[in-house]
Parts: sequence; structure tokens; C-alpha cells
Amino acid sequence: MTGARAHDLILLAEPAMLLTGTEPDWVSRSLAAAPWVVVRRAAAPPGLLAVGVRGAARHERHAAHIPQQAAARLVRPEDLRTGDGTGTGGAERTAALKTLCEVRPVLEGTGCLWGPVGSVGFEKATGRPATTPTSDLDLVIRIGTLPTARWASGIHSRLSRFSARVDCQIETPAGAVALAELAAGPPRLVLRTSSGPRLLTHDAVNALAAAQACHWSHRDALGVRERP
Repeated sequence: MTGARAHDLILLAEPAMLLTGTEPDWVSRSLAAAPWVVVRRAAAPPGLLAVGVRGAARHERHAAHIPQQAAARLVRPEDLRTGDGTGTGGAERTAALKTLCEVRPVLEGTGCLWGPVGSVGFEKATGRPATTPTSDLDLVIRIGTLPTARWASGIHSRLSRFSARVDCQIETPAGAVALAELAAGPPRLVLRTSSGPRLLTHDAVNALAAAQACHWSHRDALGVRERP
């Protein structure tokens, strides 16, 4: 499994290997219905991936670790940005799915990698209904360094005009920053990392992102497959 990142979805080759007998009852039922997990933003021991199991209810979330070889398929958010919604009723089934179609021209115009995460991403990847009439559209924009507050403000303003609420994160190699926060232009930003949140200046986030990207390139050149 090369370069799995937070929000990527993984189809499990052997869902049973995730079960230890200590997890809530709903976990086995959820995996039986849809043997998918999402990569968490968390540290993991070498050779393992930090993942989460999604249940039917909003509060049903279970953290776990899996061996990298347990992944039969990896789907990234950017793989899910085109095409119709796959759950029951297609792209018009809920406001969140409809909004994914509506935001596409805005985000395609940025030239950045982007895609849906959360319930919309899960539904499009698995084909199982996960969104509800009140679901937000959660998005991630993947980029090498943080853009300016002015750029973020323009995108944030355009994403505020659709039928479902849009919650977007800017994902860098160092971690993620909320688009709405970046758009406000504060002196320091909350960077969500695998070791927890950090309060950093815009320049410090970009310096950290550049260093992490360099680290990834070096590891890839050595044939090291996992990323933090």
C-alpha cells in the first residue's frame, strides 16, 4: 500500500482480520455490509495503517490498525470527484450529493487535487447510502503548500452558495488546515497532524510541508512504502 493518506478509503481483503472480539457489536455488522475503512490522521506502528470503521449512526466510529497487506484496494478522495453519486437514487439522492456536482466547476478551476470525504466520499466509493438529508459535503483539497488567505477567501465564498453546507480542508504534506480558517487570515493556524493539532504561522506550515514532502521523496527513492 503506497502512500496512504488521511481520508483515503480502503477495501479490506479480509475484514475478519480487523476483528479482535473487543470492538462494539456494530463493527462486525458494518464490515459485513461494506468491508471498507478510512485512513485516520494518526500515528501507526511500522507496517500498519491507522484506520477507522464507519457505522450506520453518526456516533459509530471505531479506531483500529491494519497491516498494509490487508488492503485489497485504495480509493483516494480525488478518485471520487467525477461521475454520478453511487448510492440509492444517484447524484440527486441528497443535497450533499447534489452539491458535489455543483461545486465541481469551482474546484476544477483551481488546478488542485480535490475530492469528497466523509459520508459523501464513503457513499460514492462503496455504493452504500451514507448521506442523509442533513449531511454536509466534506471536501479535501490536496496541495503542496498552503495558498494565500486571499485565494482561500475566494474559494470559501464560492463554496458557501450551495444547497448543502460545504466543509473543506486544505491538505498539505504536513497536515490539514480548515479552508474557512485560512480564509480569515489569522496570524496562526491550527494544523491537524498525525501527532495532534499544532498552532503555527502560515510560513511555518509551509516550511514543515516542504520538509515532509522532501522526506517522502527520499523514502520513496529507498523503496519505503508507508507514509505517516
